[in-house]
Amino acid sequence: MSDRWIDACAADDIEEEDVLGFDHDNRAYCIYRTPDGYFASDGICTHEDERLEDGIVIDNVIECPLHQGRFDVRTGEALSAPVCVNLQTYPVRVENGRVYLGLPAAE
Repeated sequence: MSDRWIDACAADDIEEEDVLGFDHDNRAYCIYRTPDGYFASDGICTHEDERLEDGIVIDNVIECPLHQGRFDVRTGEALSAPVCVNLQTYPVRVENGRVYLGLPAAE
């Protein structure tokens, strides 16, 4: 369960099968809109220090723009080499046309 909800963007800021990156508290995040809904993850590839917001989204998969490693945006599962470490995902809710990212309480 998330302890705090961050207003990430307007729901219509993201086209279907697209990604929007943003920074919050010195961390990069991505919000995805897929045929299955909205999802969120860390915004940096687990293989190299590359921002995923420049990647390609097809169905529920983000492809890193640097080495074409792929992740399932719903679960963060690493799907293809060279990525082998899963991506951290976060809960998302959509209310009143806004997308909110659920984060754990600040440490």
